Amino acid sequence: MGNTIDDRKLERIKQFRPIDDVFFEVLADDAAFCQEILRVILEDDKLTTLDVKMQKGVRNLVGRSVRLDALCTLGDGTLCNVEVQRSNNDNHFKRIRYNAACITASETEPGALFENVPSVIVVYISEFDILKGERAAYHIDKVVRETGNILDDGMKTVCVNTKANDGSKIAELMQLFTQTEVKSSKFPVFTERMNDIKNSERGQRKMCEIMEEYAEERVEEAKKEMIQEMLRDDMSVDKIARYADTDINYVLKIQSNMIESGQLQVNERRNTRKR
Repeated sequence: MGNTIDDRKLERIKQFRPIDDVFFEVLADDAAFCQEILRVILEDDKLTTLDVKMQKGVRNLVGRSVRLDALCTLGDGTLCNVEVQRSNNDNHFKRIRYNAACITASETEPGALFENVPSVIVVYISEFDILKGERAAYHIDKVVRETGNILDDGMKTVCVNTKANDGSKIAELMQLFTQTEVKSSKFPVFTERMNDIKNSERGQRKMCEIMEEYAEERVEEAKKEMIQEMLRDDMSVDKIARYADTDINYVLKIQSNMIESGQLQVNERRNTRKR
Protein backbone atom coordinates (compact mmCIF):
# COMPACT_ATOMS: atom_id res chain seq x y z
CA MET A 1 0.00 0.00 0.00
CA GLY A 2 1.30 3.45 -0.90
CA ASN A 3 1.64 6.54 1.24
CA THR A 4 -1.44 8.05 2.87
CA ILE A 5 -3.11 10.71 0.74
CA ASP A 6 -2.77 14.21 2.15
CA ASP A 7 -5.96 15.44 3.89
CA ARG A 8 -5.86 18.68 1.90
CA LYS A 9 -5.90 16.74 -1.36
CA LEU A 10 -8.77 14.61 -0.13
CA GLU A 11 -10.72 17.76 0.70
CA ARG A 12 -10.06 19.15 -2.79
CA ILE A 13 -11.27 15.89 -4.34
CA LYS A 14 -14.50 16.16 -2.34
CA GLN A 15 -15.14 19.65 -3.75
CA PHE A 16 -14.61 18.74 -7.41
CA ARG A 17 -17.62 18.64 -9.76
CA PRO A 18 -17.95 16.94 -13.16
CA ILE A 19 -17.85 20.35 -14.88
CA ASP A 20 -14.30 20.83 -13.55
CA ASP A 21 -11.94 19.64 -16.28
CA VAL A 22 -9.43 18.05 -13.91
CA PHE A 23 -12.22 15.88 -12.45
CA PHE A 24 -13.91 15.26 -15.79
CA GLU A 25 -10.68 13.76 -17.15
CA VAL A 26 -10.89 10.96 -14.60
CA LEU A 27 -14.68 10.67 -14.62
CA ALA A 28 -14.99 10.27 -18.39
CA ASP A 29 -12.15 7.77 -18.72
CA ASP A 30 -14.76 5.05 -18.98
CA ALA A 31 -16.69 3.97 -22.10
CA ALA A 32 -19.82 3.08 -20.11
CA PHE A 33 -19.95 6.55 -18.51
CA CYS A 34 -19.55 8.30 -21.86
CA GLN A 35 -22.15 6.03 -23.42
CA GLU A 36 -24.69 6.86 -20.70
CA ILE A 37 -24.34 10.64 -21.04
CA LEU A 38 -24.08 10.61 -24.86
CA ARG A 39 -27.27 8.56 -25.22
CA VAL A 40 -29.06 11.42 -23.49
CA ILE A 41 -27.25 14.35 -25.11
CA LEU A 42 -27.39 12.91 -28.64
CA GLU A 43 -30.91 11.54 -28.06
CA ASP A 44 -30.07 8.01 -29.18
CA ASP A 45 -30.91 5.17 -26.77
CA LYS A 46 -29.04 2.63 -28.92
CA LEU A 47 -25.78 4.59 -29.16
CA THR A 48 -22.68 2.61 -28.25
CA THR A 49 -19.26 3.91 -27.20
CA LEU A 50 -16.42 1.60 -28.20
CA ASP A 51 -13.42 3.55 -26.97
CA VAL A 52 -12.46 6.72 -25.09
CA LYS A 53 -9.14 8.57 -25.27
CA MET A 54 -8.68 11.12 -22.51
CA GLN A 55 -6.86 14.43 -23.04
CA LYS A 56 -5.73 13.28 -26.46
CA GLY A 57 -3.27 15.66 -28.11
CA VAL A 58 -3.67 16.36 -31.83
CA ARG A 59 -1.71 18.69 -34.07
CA ASN A 60 -2.72 20.84 -36.98
CA LEU A 61 -0.70 21.20 -40.18
CA VAL A 62 1.64 23.87 -38.76
CA GLY A 63 2.40 21.97 -35.58
CA ARG A 64 0.17 23.69 -33.04
CA SER A 65 -1.23 21.09 -30.66
CA VAL A 66 -4.61 21.03 -28.97
CA ARG A 67 -5.71 18.86 -26.07
CA LEU A 68 -9.14 17.30 -26.19
CA ASP A 69 -11.01 16.41 -23.01
CA ALA A 70 -12.52 13.08 -24.17
CA LEU A 71 -12.41 11.71 -27.70
CA CYS A 72 -14.90 8.86 -28.08
CA THR A 73 -15.25 6.38 -30.92
CA LEU A 74 -18.91 5.48 -31.37
CA GLY A 75 -20.27 2.19 -32.65
CA ASP A 76 -20.76 3.48 -36.20
CA GLY A 77 -17.20 4.82 -36.40
CA THR A 78 -18.17 8.44 -35.70
CA LEU A 79 -15.70 10.38 -33.55
CA CYS A 80 -17.29 12.34 -30.70
CA ASN A 81 -15.25 14.96 -28.88
CA VAL A 82 -16.73 15.81 -25.47
CA GLU A 83 -15.42 19.02 -23.92
CA VAL A 84 -16.23 20.78 -20.66
CA GLN A 85 -15.84 24.55 -20.46
CA ARG A 86 -16.32 26.77 -17.42
CA SER A 87 -14.83 30.06 -18.64
CA ASN A 88 -16.75 32.30 -21.02
CA ASN A 89 -13.75 34.25 -22.27
CA ASP A 90 -13.20 33.18 -25.88
CA ASN A 91 -14.93 32.56 -29.21
CA HIS A 92 -16.36 29.14 -28.43
CA PHE A 93 -17.70 28.35 -31.90
CA LYS A 94 -14.33 29.05 -33.52
CA ARG A 95 -12.76 26.84 -30.88
CA ILE A 96 -15.22 24.08 -31.76
CA ARG A 97 -14.46 24.47 -35.48
CA TYR A 98 -10.71 24.46 -34.88
CA ASN A 99 -10.76 21.37 -32.67
CA ALA A 100 -13.01 19.48 -35.09
CA ALA A 101 -10.65 20.34 -37.95
CA CYS A 102 -7.65 19.07 -35.96
CA ILE A 103 -9.46 15.82 -35.16
CA THR A 104 -10.43 15.34 -38.81
CA ALA A 105 -6.87 15.93 -40.04
CA SER A 106 -5.35 13.76 -37.31
CA GLU A 107 -7.70 10.81 -37.79
CA THR A 108 -7.78 10.78 -41.62
CA GLU A 109 -5.32 8.64 -43.55
CA PRO A 110 -3.19 10.62 -46.04
CA GLY A 111 -4.59 10.30 -49.55
CA ALA A 112 -7.94 8.93 -48.35
CA LEU A 113 -11.02 9.71 -50.41
CA PHE A 114 -13.08 12.50 -48.87
CA GLU A 115 -15.94 10.01 -48.68
CA ASN A 116 -13.86 8.19 -46.05
CA VAL A 117 -13.15 11.25 -43.92
CA PRO A 118 -14.54 10.38 -40.46
CA SER A 119 -17.70 12.01 -39.20
CA VAL A 120 -17.13 14.20 -36.12
CA ILE A 121 -19.54 15.27 -33.41
CA VAL A 122 -18.52 17.93 -30.90
CA VAL A 123 -20.41 17.91 -27.60
CA TYR A 124 -19.63 21.18 -25.81
CA ILE A 125 -20.64 21.20 -22.14
CA SER A 126 -20.52 24.67 -20.60
CA GLU A 127 -21.35 26.27 -17.27
CA PHE A 128 -23.07 29.15 -19.11
CA ASP A 129 -25.91 29.37 -21.62
CA ILE A 130 -23.82 29.70 -24.76
CA LEU A 131 -26.64 31.02 -26.99
CA LYS A 132 -28.68 32.64 -24.18
CA GLY A 133 -31.87 31.00 -25.36
CA GLU A 134 -32.72 29.54 -21.94
CA ARG A 135 -32.39 26.00 -23.29
CA ALA A 136 -30.27 23.19 -21.91
CA ALA A 137 -29.27 21.99 -25.39
CA TYR A 138 -28.66 23.49 -28.81
CA HIS A 139 -28.29 21.20 -31.83
CA ILE A 140 -26.51 23.31 -34.42
CA ASP A 141 -26.98 22.40 -38.09
CA LYS A 142 -25.69 23.78 -41.37
CA VAL A 143 -28.67 25.06 -43.34
CA VAL A 144 -28.85 26.02 -47.01
CA ARG A 145 -30.17 29.57 -46.88
CA GLU A 146 -32.15 29.44 -50.14
CA THR A 147 -33.92 26.13 -49.54
CA GLY A 148 -33.87 25.66 -45.78
CA ASN A 149 -32.45 22.15 -46.25
CA ILE A 150 -29.95 20.81 -43.73
CA LEU A 151 -26.54 20.01 -45.20
CA ASP A 152 -24.87 16.88 -43.83
CA ASP A 153 -21.10 17.18 -44.26
CA GLY A 154 -20.23 14.79 -41.42
CA MET A 155 -19.78 17.53 -38.81
CA LYS A 156 -22.29 18.04 -36.00
CA THR A 157 -22.23 20.36 -32.99
CA VAL A 158 -24.31 19.95 -29.84
CA CYS A 159 -23.92 22.59 -27.12
CA VAL A 160 -25.32 21.78 -23.69
CA ASN A 161 -25.11 23.78 -20.51
CA THR A 162 -25.68 23.55 -16.77
CA LYS A 163 -27.31 26.98 -16.41
CA ALA A 164 -30.61 26.70 -18.30
CA ASN A 165 -32.91 24.18 -16.62
CA ASP A 166 -35.74 23.77 -19.12
CA GLY A 167 -37.15 20.59 -17.55
CA SER A 168 -35.75 18.26 -20.24
CA LYS A 169 -33.88 15.02 -19.62
CA ILE A 170 -30.72 16.72 -20.89
CA ALA A 171 -31.20 19.48 -18.32
CA GLU A 172 -31.61 16.86 -15.59
CA LEU A 173 -28.31 15.30 -16.66
CA MET A 174 -26.61 18.69 -16.82
CA GLN A 175 -27.57 19.46 -13.23
CA LEU A 176 -25.44 16.50 -12.14
CA PHE A 177 -22.40 18.25 -13.60
CA THR A 178 -22.66 20.98 -10.93
CA GLN A 179 -22.83 18.63 -7.94
CA THR A 180 -20.03 17.38 -5.71
CA GLU A 181 -22.00 14.19 -4.96
CA VAL A 182 -24.38 12.34 -7.27
CA LYS A 183 -27.10 9.84 -6.37
CA SER A 184 -29.41 9.28 -9.31
CA SER A 185 -31.30 6.11 -10.20
CA LYS A 186 -31.78 7.51 -13.73
CA PHE A 187 -28.02 7.73 -14.25
CA PRO A 188 -26.56 4.67 -12.48
CA VAL A 189 -23.18 4.66 -14.26
CA PHE A 190 -22.69 8.37 -13.54
CA THR A 191 -23.52 7.72 -9.87
CA GLU A 192 -21.18 4.73 -9.60
CA ARG A 193 -18.26 6.54 -11.29
CA MET A 194 -18.62 9.57 -9.01
CA ASN A 195 -18.77 7.40 -5.90
CA ASP A 196 -15.76 5.31 -6.95
CA ILE A 197 -13.53 8.30 -7.74
CA LYS A 198 -14.49 10.24 -4.63
CA ASN A 199 -14.42 7.41 -2.12
CA SER A 200 -12.14 4.59 -3.27
CA GLU A 201 -8.39 4.74 -2.72
CA ARG A 202 -7.83 3.84 -6.38
CA GLY A 203 -10.00 6.72 -7.56
CA GLN A 204 -8.48 9.18 -5.09
CA ARG A 205 -4.93 8.29 -6.14
CA LYS A 206 -5.84 8.72 -9.81
CA MET A 207 -7.23 12.16 -9.00
CA CYS A 208 -3.99 13.07 -7.19
CA GLU A 209 -1.97 12.05 -10.25
CA ILE A 210 -4.09 14.19 -12.56
CA MET A 211 -3.97 17.15 -10.16
CA GLU A 212 -0.17 16.98 -10.16
CA GLU A 213 -0.10 16.79 -13.95
CA TYR A 214 -2.30 19.88 -14.21
CA ALA A 215 -0.05 21.76 -11.77
CA GLU A 216 3.01 20.88 -13.85
CA GLU A 217 1.24 21.92 -17.04
CA ARG A 218 0.35 25.31 -15.56
CA VAL A 219 4.01 25.90 -14.69
CA GLU A 220 5.09 24.85 -18.18
CA GLU A 221 2.42 27.02 -19.82
CA ALA A 222 3.51 30.03 -17.76
CA LYS A 223 7.12 29.49 -18.88
CA LYS A 224 6.00 29.19 -22.51
CA GLU A 225 4.01 32.44 -22.29
CA MET A 226 7.03 34.19 -20.76
CA ILE A 227 9.26 32.97 -23.61
CA GLN A 228 6.72 34.11 -26.20
CA GLU A 229 6.60 37.56 -24.63
CA MET A 230 10.39 37.86 -24.63
CA LEU A 231 10.50 36.80 -28.29
CA ARG A 232 7.99 39.55 -29.10
CA ASP A 233 10.31 41.96 -27.29
CA ASP A 234 13.06 40.91 -29.71
CA MET A 235 15.35 39.38 -27.09
CA SER A 236 17.97 36.93 -28.37
CA VAL A 237 17.18 33.24 -28.03
CA ASP A 238 20.41 32.70 -26.05
CA LYS A 239 19.41 35.25 -23.43
CA ILE A 240 15.83 33.92 -23.27
CA ALA A 241 17.11 30.39 -22.67
CA ARG A 242 19.25 31.64 -19.76
CA TYR A 243 16.45 33.67 -18.20
CA ALA A 244 13.92 30.86 -18.59
CA ASP A 245 16.43 28.23 -17.43
CA THR A 246 15.64 26.01 -20.40
CA ASP A 247 17.27 24.45 -23.44
CA ILE A 248 17.86 26.81 -26.35
CA ASN A 249 16.28 24.31 -28.76
CA TYR A 250 13.01 24.64 -26.82
CA VAL A 251 13.10 28.42 -27.33
CA LEU A 252 13.88 27.96 -31.04
CA LYS A 253 10.93 25.58 -31.39
CA ILE A 254 8.56 28.11 -29.82
CA GLN A 255 10.01 30.82 -32.05
CA SER A 256 9.49 28.67 -35.15
CA ASN A 257 5.88 27.88 -34.24
CA MET A 258 5.16 31.58 -33.61
CA ILE A 259 6.61 32.53 -37.00
CA GLU A 260 4.63 29.82 -38.81
CA SER A 261 1.39 30.87 -37.14
CA GLY A 262 1.95 34.58 -37.85
CA GLN A 263 2.43 35.55 -34.20
CA LEU A 264 6.00 36.66 -34.85
CA GLN A 265 7.49 38.38 -37.88
CA VAL A 266 10.58 36.97 -39.52
CA ASN A 267 13.61 39.23 -39.53
CA GLU A 268 17.35 38.79 -39.76
CA ARG A 269 17.91 39.42 -36.08
CA ARG A 270 15.54 36.72 -34.93
CA ASN A 271 17.01 34.19 -37.33
CA THR A 272 20.53 34.77 -35.99
CA ARG A 273 21.64 33.39 -32.64
CA LYS A 274 23.69 35.95 -30.77
CA ARG A 275 26.97 34.88 -29.31
